[in-house]
Amino acid sequence: MSKILIVYGTRPDAVKMAPVVLEFKKDSSVETIVCTTAQHRETIDMVNNIFGITPDYDLNIMKQRQTLEYVTSAIMDKFSAVLEKEKPDLVLVHGDTATCLICALASFYKKIPVGHVEAGLRTHDNYSPFPEEMNRKLVASLATLHFAPTESNRKNLLHENVPDKNIFVTGNTGIDALDTTVNTNYVFERSILNKLDFNNKRIITLTAHRRENLGEPLENICAAVVEIAEKFNDVVFVYPVHPNPAVRNTIYPAMEGINNIILTDFISVSDNHNLMKKSYMIMTDSGGLQEEAPALGKPVLVLRKETERPEAVEMGTVKLSGVEKDKIIADATDLLTNQETYERMATAVNPYGDGTASKQILSAVKEYLKTHSRL
Repeated sequence: MSKILIVYGTRPDAVKMAPVVLEFKKDSSVETIVCTTAQHRETIDMVNNIFGITPDYDLNIMKQRQTLEYVTSAIMDKFSAVLEKEKPDLVLVHGDTATCLICALASFYKKIPVGHVEAGLRTHDNYSPFPEEMNRKLVASLATLHFAPTESNRKNLLHENVPDKNIFVTGNTGIDALDTTVNTNYVFERSILNKLDFNNKRIITLTAHRRENLGEPLENICAAVVEIAEKFNDVVFVYPVHPNPAVRNTIYPAMEGINNIILTDFISVSDNHNLMKKSYMIMTDSGGLQEEAPALGKPVLVLRKETERPEAVEMGTVKLSGVEKDKIIADATDLLTNQETYERMATAVNPYGDGTASKQILSAVKEYLKTHSRL
């Protein structure tokens, strides 16, 4: 029996790998081992609980104000020990985090093939997002199997000389996850969300926390949101604020006390998905939300200078609003006042697949392992 080791370390990783874990666990022809590095501690525990996943290994590396250097060395040390013990036939990593890169590198050192879920995303700027762009480029050099969400991602990999036979366009596993989390009769875990008037108010889900937006970009985003909130009385912003002190120390002084801006602590994945489903639109610097919101029929304004997900921009479900105050206000105002603009974005085709990515990944892995025995 083939042995597959699935590893993830952050909340976005966990959300997108959870349906993969569940799909692999259903198949008795493979032995599936699950490892979390816990690069993010509390948020990853939330995701595991929602999907009913108990990792076989929890490396528990997170510490306060951890540096990239610490995370890199801690993951390498602890994950290498897991590989030594389990000796899997293949390791599945996800995305562009330190967990993804270091676990792929540790597997390479032990000559264990790697499958990269969510492969081929590129901004073509090594420092934006930092360090994610470089992480995923390096993983492309280490991986054997590349599971690309879109045709555009496949083309990026081909441009980097990845063999076409090793690339599988599957859609994004984050779309698979929505089948588990979104419920018409959903009751929010966070009580304040149950008090929202979704019928008479236009709710905007807002998130912003990326490293490259800290400082002036995040201050600009705050200023834009405050002005939009003052301009539109029927709009309510809901902002689940990231626990990073550098984020909170900017957000709360700028936004706290404004009646139609609700600041709350980080919410669960289920709360977040159902909040988006009930919202009028989304404003975010998150990569995952750029994929999930179009699947839910919600327009997205991306609060970043660039995106590694250009497909949604091309399809019209997402608009790149940047991090300048006036541009953000203009784009939001257009969506809030122009019904034609709103409907065009809300009804555009979702480019991220049909929710069967996990099944396709399992099939490709099994086919690969038929002809590749353990080293």
